[in-house]
Amino acid sequence: MRLKYPVLMIHGCGFRDKVLGINYWGRIPKQMEKNGVKVYYGGTDAWGAIESNAQKVKEKIENIVKKQGVEKFNVIAHSRGGLEARYLISSLKLSSVIASLTTISTPHRGVKAMNIALNINNGVYKFVSFFINLWFKILGDKNPDFFKSSRQLSEQECTEFNKINIDDKLVYYQSYAAKMKHFFSDFLFLFLNPFLKITDGENDGLCPVESAKWGSFKGVITTEGKFGISHSGIVDAYRVKYKGIDIPKLYLSILEDLERNGY
Repeated sequence: MRLKYPVLMIHGCGFRDKVLGINYWGRIPKQMEKNGVKVYYGGTDAWGAIESNAQKVKEKIENIVKKQGVEKFNVIAHSRGGLEARYLISSLKLSSVIASLTTISTPHRGVKAMNIALNINNGVYKFVSFFINLWFKILGDKNPDFFKSSRQLSEQECTEFNKINIDDKLVYYQSYAAKMKHFFSDFLFLFLNPFLKITDGENDGLCPVESAKWGSFKGVITTEGKFGISHSGIVDAYRVKYKGIDIPKLYLSILEDLERNGY
């Protein structure tokens, strides 16, 4: 594979690029590297706010450009990482070094169910957030802010975000959604999937299909049969073979498409 530009991967919330040797993206990066693709990571916090995490990615990119002479990047971002990438491009003015942005299960238009979080008593929310932040600092986060970061995924917050972070004409935007077919598809989202189905429609346990659509929408990723693909499954978290879909190969096909289009 001869991509014009290397890949920069930006993870979603609740995890880091690697924790105790476990890669957020499962087998995907190794498959890319086996096919001659240079892979970099964003280095963001698990629960950093969009602005804070985007700044971290900016510093990472500027360091790579300066030391390794990389001209541009093909960014692949999952979940909240897609919002951070868009903030990076639009608000931090880095469109000159971003060739393309591919978002996977990113709630671009937010999650209606998360609007409920905005109505929770701030004192209670901040109390819970304090202990979550403390735990993730132990795991390596530099600036965890669960209170702000989690609320930024609501429909209300994303509506305001989209008004400010307009797509840049220098960057190619494309997106994919994932879908669980039944609530038992992934026990991690056993209760969230049916709840979001009521408030937001079809979803992968965290991200509504409609909210994931941005730029050139490439389709909904799911399985043959009864189960489907969850928010974690779409990034190969479980390292399993799904019926009718090979997750690492899916990402290779994404890169092949970018290659054909000159990226």
